[in-house]
Amino acid sequence: EADNEAVPFSRSHRSIAYQRAKGLQSSMPFGTRRDVTALDYEWVNHSLYPTQLEEQRVMIGHNNPLVSQPYSSSLLNISAMSYGALSDRAVLALSAGARLGGFSHNTGEGGISEFHKQGGADLVWNLGTAYFGAGTFDEQGKRCFDPNLFAENSVHCKMVEIKLSQGAKPGHGGLLPKEKISQEIAQARNLPFPAEHDCDSPPRHSAFDNPYEMCDFISTLRHLSGGKPVGIKLCVGHPHEFVALVRAFGETGIHPDFVTVDGGEGGTGAAPPEFSNSIGMPLADGLSFVHAVLVGAGLRDAGDKSQSKVALIASGKILTGFSMFKSFALGADVCNAARSFLFSLGCIQALKCNANTCPTGITTSNPDLTWGLDPSSKQVRVASFHMETVKSCMEVMETTGINSWAEITPQMVVKRVGVGQSRNLSEIYQHLQVRNGELLKGTGPSKLLDTWNG
Repeated sequence: EADNEAVPFSRSHRSIAYQRAKGLQSSMPFGTRRDVTALDYEWVNHSLYPTQLEEQRVMIGHNNPLVSQPYSSSLLNISAMSYGALSDRAVLALSAGARLGGFSHNTGEGGISEFHKQGGADLVWNLGTAYFGAGTFDEQGKRCFDPNLFAENSVHCKMVEIKLSQGAKPGHGGLLPKEKISQEIAQARNLPFPAEHDCDSPPRHSAFDNPYEMCDFISTLRHLSGGKPVGIKLCVGHPHEFVALVRAFGETGIHPDFVTVDGGEGGTGAAPPEFSNSIGMPLADGLSFVHAVLVGAGLRDAGDKSQSKVALIASGKILTGFSMFKSFALGADVCNAARSFLFSLGCIQALKCNANTCPTGITTSNPDLTWGLDPSSKQVRVASFHMETVKSCMEVMETTGINSWAEITPQMVVKRVGVGQSRNLSEIYQHLQVRNGELLKGTGPSKLLDTWNG
């Protein structure tokens, strides 16, 4: 296996994750192995006057008077992965590692399990279409939202994330193969056991049917949770549909406190190949578009992102400090990572996630395979990977001469687009040239304005 051949993560990238998780030296001798003249090569423009930064945190919900419990987020957190898709020991190790390192752990749509709570992390409750932990079966056997059950379980989380879609299978509900449904998982999700069928969540929510009803649902969840930040997660599909959402935010005065943009390159335990390979906008395209629309609608501040009303979270193959920095340059305030943290647990990219035969005990419910995953030691590696990765991103930030993550701009990252030709991200994604509130005035980058006007 060559250093840069394997997919979805190359050997060189996996090695970085392993080394940082174990606290080993991850420096590179003798210079870059990359062809700096190659098409798509990317780099960061540095400053003659580097800075020295203290710890960077991002406040989510603090610019919304309806939020009484804003959350102070790390720059990097664990992305959505459900109990069931992951083993009990893996969930416990991730949660305990997040507590140890001071960052958050997204539950995935499988709900809040005992292992999430036992680990003690700051939890972001991912509320999917089946409403696990917040829903029941109606008379027709369909899952529906239960406000009382949601309020009861919301005490365990710091934020709530409404899952509209995910990058690996947008437009397709979550899929847990029946082979992986243990008695504990069935109990947590209120499913029959032994399972006779795959646990296939609906592709859309039953609690709302349009942008305005979604706004009402956001308001309801914020109230029921006692004023905690409520956001949405999506992989961008039809651009005009996201514009319709943002227009509804403005017309109702109700907006999410954060938007998580999941790229089409994002991971999953199981999905149809057509969905993973050919549906959903990649992260760079989707993230930059969402940021531009929110800036143009006056909900984000392009000059000082810390003043934005809606925070922006990026997820999709985030592993290195550079991948974090690039996401910030495209508009993000926070990054989430899933598979990268699995590498810190010992994932070897065996690609057995959907077969219940994961040899490292991470994505299986088979006790013969999970027993070797020791949460007490793995939690330390989870925290170490986070610390070293954030540190590497901070060092990149310092080289650019900025004083805060909120000052990172798309002009700081450059990409080679041809022989002797390069463009910064603002020139490649021209919608990033939009100014604060510009779309509301009927002006802005032409293609973005056309999409806004429908």
